[in-house]
Amino acid sequence: MKVYFFHLMPYADVDLAQVDKHESAWVTLPNSNFDPAKGRLRYERYIGELELADQLGFDGVCVNEHHQTTYGMMPAPNLIAAALARTTKQAKICILGRALPLVNNPMMIAEEFAMLDHISNGRIIAGFVRGIGTEYFSNSVNPTFSHERFYEAHELILRAWTETGPFSYRGRHYQFDYVNLWPRPVQTPHPPVWIPSQGSMETIVWAAAKERRYTYLQTFSPFPQALKAFRAYRDEALKAGYEPTPSQMGWAVPTYVAETDEQARRDLQPHIENFFNKFIKFPSLEMRLPPGYSSIASTKALMVAKFQARANATIDKLIEQGIIVCGSPKTVRERIMHCQKEMGFGHLMAMLQIGTQPADVTERSIRLFAAEVMPHLKAHEDTLQLETAPA
Repeated sequence: MKVYFFHLMPYADVDLAQVDKHESAWVTLPNSNFDPAKGRLRYERYIGELELADQLGFDGVCVNEHHQTTYGMMPAPNLIAAALARTTKQAKICILGRALPLVNNPMMIAEEFAMLDHISNGRIIAGFVRGIGTEYFSNSVNPTFSHERFYEAHELILRAWTETGPFSYRGRHYQFDYVNLWPRPVQTPHPPVWIPSQGSMETIVWAAAKERRYTYLQTFSPFPQALKAFRAYRDEALKAGYEPTPSQMGWAVPTYVAETDEQARRDLQPHIENFFNKFIKFPSLEMRLPPGYSSIASTKALMVAKFQARANATIDKLIEQGIIVCGSPKTVRERIMHCQKEMGFGHLMAMLQIGTQPADVTERSIRLFAAEVMPHLKAHEDTLQLETAPA
């Protein structure tokens, strides 16, 4: 199993009473609640935590993209990746991911990733996402074109990475007379492409297609929902005529480790409950899932399986539902290995910094995970024993 440290870089200095007052931590929370002096210290701390993960032997470090929110301070994750490309030595740098439909020039993403691939000496993993509903309000993009823009941008970027230019590109949303990428990526034919998702069936079918076979990542989901998504991925791969491997699946999960189960729950409780009840708090359902963003079936599934599970979250409820992993090193490694046996993933993205967690608590958990959990996971033989997706 490959093990990664996933970081959201939240602005944990926010006054949580202001989040309640404005009914959201996204889009509508006034930026007067952001203190640049504290923000600078957050960036310094968070980049240091990712560098520590590299030093401790994690296979990779993961950053991602969100806009106009206290949930994460990475509207441009490529900039964090650029900093890490110079200061880390061995860890893969996973950008999970760039929201393709939000940009008007996908060639800039192709160029940025190619540059990062050079600076990091071929350690970049390109995560592509559509971006959650609120991002479309932040960037003034029509969500009904989300799928179209994603597929078109993806096609253009892959062609730019792999085809000799110059050539022209004519799509519905993007048109270029000259596609002629300089520099070309270090990795051939291109950096690995991973697809994070919350379980959209359209995304699963697309990622599993025989011509792509992209690594599919399930994020922040109850265990039954994640299990269903991985079974669906395997089912789609079999329909396409091939047997998927564990390396084509990854699980992202908030994780906390302490010396005992009791201490872990006590340490984590205020921070994980703040994270799910405050930081993941949207202005409205329409902004979270705007009309046209997903199919009716996927929208219904997300509303039932995910949003209801997150409502009024308590640490006991989150552990019981399998949305988080928390406990002693023994408890954490046994839980992760059990989940791997059931779900068949070959990549684990452990989110080891959670919401308002202080620096010392976070570092203690990272070091304990690296010393007493990670070696067992890396030595664990990945298996893929999934049933086909239920009808």
